[in-house]
Amino acid sequence: MGGLKDLLKDTRTHLMTGVSYMIPFVVAGGILLALSVLLSGKSAVPSSGVLGDLSQIGTTGLGLMVPILSGYIAYSMVDRPGLAPGVIGGLLSANIGAGFIGGILSGLLAGIVVFYLKKIKVTKNLQSIMPILVIPLLSTLVVGGIMVWGIGKPIAGLMTVLTKWLSGLGTGNTIVLGLILGAMIGFDMGGPVNKVAFSFGSALVGMIDKATGLPSHSAMLIMAGIGVAICVPPLAMGLATLIAPKKFTAEEKDSGKAALVMGMVGITEGAIPFAASDPLRVIPSNMVGAAVGSAVAMTLGTGNPAPWGGWIVAFVSQKPLIYLLASLIGVAVTTSMVILLKPTIKEAAPVESESDDDFDIGDLKVL
Repeated sequence: MGGLKDLLKDTRTHLMTGVSYMIPFVVAGGILLALSVLLSGKSAVPSSGVLGDLSQIGTTGLGLMVPILSGYIAYSMVDRPGLAPGVIGGLLSANIGAGFIGGILSGLLAGIVVFYLKKIKVTKNLQSIMPILVIPLLSTLVVGGIMVWGIGKPIAGLMTVLTKWLSGLGTGNTIVLGLILGAMIGFDMGGPVNKVAFSFGSALVGMIDKATGLPSHSAMLIMAGIGVAICVPPLAMGLATLIAPKKFTAEEKDSGKAALVMGMVGITEGAIPFAASDPLRVIPSNMVGAAVGSAVAMTLGTGNPAPWGGWIVAFVSQKPLIYLLASLIGVAVTTSMVILLKPTIKEAAPVESESDDDFDIGDLKVL
């Protein structure tokens, strides 16, 4: 068994493995959620009736996205013993609001912890229970503890600070505020930073002026910037797979079709498979395009009274053509950046990992 350096040198392969297992959950959950929103005809997720049930199924599918990503990153690193700590760590990441970035961290952490636990020398009698009891138990305790006690509280504190900071900015400098909100939305696509920006805008448009029956002009301006930024990452990733297919895997190209649908109805998570597999190129591209789109929407004065994003809210917004134009500008920026930054790939056939930790539960015997 090699060292930690050998384990981590294939980090991109581990990320791609996690993404490949995650994509079906993103596609199934995202499309079902998108359908429920489209069929409802409203700029929000339905909460009752058959469409409410459909949205619940879709939301559940998307909710499994981060645990699966985390679990199979760990699986790629250390095989089956990594699944339990990886999946549980990923679910904790989702629960504490760390998003897919936290899921990547928990997956890598689970792989490293299991890697060292497998190095422990034990007697022959204990060998049979190591992969099914000792390693999953100890690794889950370590990974779970780090996620809850080491990461959870700092993230909660950061979110509080960000929220107060945004509240203090006001709308004095529309372009700067639009750039900041857009970049936050594009950073982690449904993660904690994204949610702070979205919650900030949603809270503002939730304050209805009794005289007009609408939110204030500045609130709708902010929500328009956020609404545009929400759809930029998934639409851009989907478009990029069509324009430059040689820069994406077959799975990413399939995911790109789903991302287009999700982007139209304001589900930013459609871009996560791309960001998870190539974060250093995709995340900056998403942030720049979302920031530009948001700033354009706010500067040109379109307003969005609905606490939602994507093209589905364009026709309830003020100046719908400006709203669409701003989103298209943002999409063009992100698409261009990601195509320029990503190299052409040579896709290899997937290889099934073999493990010395396979076991037969019937006789608890290590094979």
